[in-house]
Amino acid sequence: MNIRRWVLAPLVVALFILSAVALVPVLAQQQGQKVDKKVARAEQFDIQSAVDATEAAMAGQPATDFKLTFRNDALKALEGKTYVPFTITFDQAQAPAGKMLTMFTRVVDKTKAAPAPPADAKKGKDDKSKPLHPEYVYQDGSFITLTPPASANEPYRISRAFAVPAGEYDVYVTLKERLPVDAKDREKAQTKGGVIKQTITVPDFWSEELATSSIIVAEKVEPLSAPLTPREQLEQPYTLGTTQIFPSLTNTFTKKDELSIVFLIYNPVLGADKKPDVAVDYSFYQKVASEATGEKFFNKTNPQVFSAKTLPPQFDTAAGHQLVAGQSLPLGSFPEGEWRLEIKVTDKLSGKTVTHNVKFVVTA
Repeated sequence: MNIRRWVLAPLVVALFILSAVALVPVLAQQQGQKVDKKVARAEQFDIQSAVDATEAAMAGQPATDFKLTFRNDALKALEGKTYVPFTITFDQAQAPAGKMLTMFTRVVDKTKAAPAPPADAKKGKDDKSKPLHPEYVYQDGSFITLTPPASANEPYRISRAFAVPAGEYDVYVTLKERLPVDAKDREKAQTKGGVIKQTITVPDFWSEELATSSIIVAEKVEPLSAPLTPREQLEQPYTLGTTQIFPSLTNTFTKKDELSIVFLIYNPVLGADKKPDVAVDYSFYQKVASEATGEKFFNKTNPQVFSAKTLPPQFDTAAGHQLVAGQSLPLGSFPEGEWRLEIKVTDKLSGKTVTHNVKFVVTA
């Protein structure tokens, strides 16, 4: 098999830290552009409409015009946080290409309770005070124009990310149709919307235990000529440094495809030379009903080794360099059916191991 392996360039993988925001500014204002007041009012209305839909969902009344699905991954970020890229998908039949939407994301820390309003807070009609919400650890609003997927069978996909400490969170993602800027009776107009709530457990990579990021199964992995801008990074959160990863939504591939795997290895023990000594084994098992175990061993690739002999001399974890593992291999020799890839990471200096299993399907 023609196996391709890679190292993300540069060695220091730039993971953006995304801060929690109390208010969601208009995009044009974020970009320092002058905005027509009419446009600004329309944008603010659209953002507030998405926030209101989120509030309704949190109260048990979610909008369901758009049937949304959610998937996420987790990678080590900075300052004790975990970087969580995620993807929302929905069928093309639910909205035409070119449709303008507002997207609002709210991440709620389940361990924090909202404080009660102050005892002396005014409750009059004109009172504009609102209770604080320390549990809202991340909020973001943006405007999206749907672009047609590559084929009629593919769903729309929208990716974003946030960075939070380890813990358990409820993630709310809201999509709401936008009205034209010159729309009349905006407050009374009926627009479609959809909200999905997903509870996730964010892992802690900031310990001394051997660990890995999520195992990202990719449809393809492509190099970029230059790093993305901060805004581009927000919209393409699966780009690490100058390597763009397109996660698979179904883990289903044809025999003409390649299976691409990308993940990072964290907290290996370092030797006297300040280098790790880590080996990664990739073993493939085919699901077979006739076997007592329900599967049989198919093959394995040569171990991927990260040591002083294989890493660049300048590799230095103290400088933020990371171990990026993975490979891409053609599936032409794989029979059709269901598969399990066993990934075993061994830290030879500590004797510790971490094992992951990835399921995928090969079709004609």
